[in-house]
Amino acid sequence: MDNRKSSHQMWFLGWLGRLPLAFLYKLSDVFYVLIYYVVGYRKKLVTKHLKESFPEKTPKEIKKIRKQFYQLLADLFVETLKLPYLSAEEIQERVQIENFELIKNYVDQGQSFLSFSAHIANWEWVPGALTTRGIPVDVVYKTLTNKQSDEFMIKVRSSFGVYPIPMQRLMREIVARRKIIRTTGLVADQSPHEPEHAHWLPFLNRETGFFPGTEKIARTTKMPVVFGEMYRKSRGYYIVLFHSVAEPPYDDLPEGAITNSYKNLLEAAIQRHPAEWLWSHNRWKHKKEKFVKS
Repeated sequence: MDNRKSSHQMWFLGWLGRLPLAFLYKLSDVFYVLIYYVVGYRKKLVTKHLKESFPEKTPKEIKKIRKQFYQLLADLFVETLKLPYLSAEEIQERVQIENFELIKNYVDQGQSFLSFSAHIANWEWVPGALTTRGIPVDVVYKTLTNKQSDEFMIKVRSSFGVYPIPMQRLMREIVARRKIIRTTGLVADQSPHEPEHAHWLPFLNRETGFFPGTEKIARTTKMPVVFGEMYRKSRGYYIVLFHSVAEPPYDDLPEGAITNSYKNLLEAAIQRHPAEWLWSHNRWKHKKEKFVKS
């Protein structure tokens, strides 16, 4: 019964994605009212994160950022559903890349590279915006517990020929696909699964654990690393600006240097566009003092 119910839900979500974006944004407006005013989805957590990250901002400013975040979160839901039904022309129009030459040069030189992304703006649209511009993309994802939901998201993330890779198969797939010139995209701002092994760095006014595996992948593969800063230009339209994080060889770089460079770029991007990051994620559930003894 549960599987049938889940299948029906996935079918309904897929059907919604076929509707025009103009209509989906009307649904998003309703969804925003529900999650912000009625349900108050993680509102206390979001408020806490914003206050601690921006202690210099007034309560009025915090409230404004919070409301903008929830509006974006509602839009992100419908935009993700719409992704498989956008045309190549539409995804390129809606996701503008300001310095495309930075990453195109890698591909032109026959060099694969790593993209350390983040839960910022609409990160789900970026891979399609790259593949339709001639940059093959492997996107790493965390497998969902619910089989139907996982299959649905794989379908969404496979749009425009993107190649999805479950996290647990990442290194095997990197080896198997080593002759394909591409970028491998990893969302690197998640809370680490093993905080005792994390890189602990100052980030948004508190000590924050960063997943060490992304840096290990860069050092093992000897690939260059970029970070894609993304922000919303207007509703349904985004701008991506790529930054160089690190270039091999990495032998002389101290441990954690690549992660620290990524962290600095991400922090600056959030400070420029504070409503764009996924504040509802419990990013600071782990505390350094619990895992690192002085």
